[in-house]
Amino acid sequence: MRAAVITGAHSVRVDDVADPVLPGADGAIVTVQKSAICGSDLHFYDGDMGVGPDGLRIGHEAIGTVAEIGPDVRTVKVGDRVLVSSISGCGDCPGCATGDPITCQRPGPKVFGSGELGGAQAEALAVPAADFQLHKLDGELSAISDEAALLLTDNLPTGWIAARKADFRPGATVAVVGLGSVGLCAVRSALLLGAGRVLAADLAPGRRALAESFGAEPVDPAGEGGTAAAIQAATGGLGAESVIEAVGADATMDAAIASVRAGGTVSIVGVHNMNPYQLPVLMTLFRSITIRTTSAPIQQTWRELLPLVASGRMPTDGIFTHRFPLEKAADAYQAVAARSSDCIKTVFDIG
Repeated sequence: MRAAVITGAHSVRVDDVADPVLPGADGAIVTVQKSAICGSDLHFYDGDMGVGPDGLRIGHEAIGTVAEIGPDVRTVKVGDRVLVSSISGCGDCPGCATGDPITCQRPGPKVFGSGELGGAQAEALAVPAADFQLHKLDGELSAISDEAALLLTDNLPTGWIAARKADFRPGATVAVVGLGSVGLCAVRSALLLGAGRVLAADLAPGRRALAESFGAEPVDPAGEGGTAAAIQAATGGLGAESVIEAVGADATMDAAIASVRAGGTVSIVGVHNMNPYQLPVLMTLFRSITIRTTSAPIQQTWRELLPLVASGRMPTDGIFTHRFPLEKAADAYQAVAARSSDCIKTVFDIG
């Protein structure tokens, strides 16, 4: 089969690789129909994280059709259209019982396209613990579009849990720092969860404009004092009651902490690089700031998000801006890595 492989910094190719094999009696093989590039994939592409001498089969966002199942699989059958959770757990421990693969106790969580598990930017994917990792899109869920389904594999659950972890009361002012796909999903999530104002900050004017079309108030961080000064100005010097950080850079994390009001909460979901971050502990202590970090409990969020998306209460349009065939993976990564106003998220048309 064909699969995208990152071979080094700013180097992606599409190779012939071995077809996946069934990963045990509880596993499945999924023929991938659509896949996408996540912002965290750029850590490998930019060289922040190593890929090894043989390269890395990349990608953790995929939807497709079940091609093969093991004898112990009960919830899906061959031919079913399915979501694939970007994070894998055993599906059979107390942690996974909560729907959160991050808390998997045996052998622990794994992310597709980061090493041990195959990459989702490929023609097929081996999925262990299929009853836990896959969700069938049938019945009222069958109307969910491919692009909405792709967002449900990672970015929308991450934006949703970011807003949940921000722990704000109805009517509160919430700021979102970084308006990539996750940040834009966080904007919509915060509004749906009852925020009175959502301030949306990003250096790219087009991304701010898109967030404004979703119902947010755009904040331009380009002036003196940057993001924090702009959010402080928009809140009468108080700061936002909650701030969602959706980038993972030192500068945006500093800005998020400086933008929240005393007693507020900073919710961090941006994937940081491997370098240590100097947390301003004394400032957070004296201002009674709560800092919460998380990776998305994908399967847990599906309980809330699937009916919201299927009913149209959670819109998902406007986030995918580009489409590529898998063979053009190098072009797709170059476009996403530019982090421009016009290219926010790409979809690979595979199957």
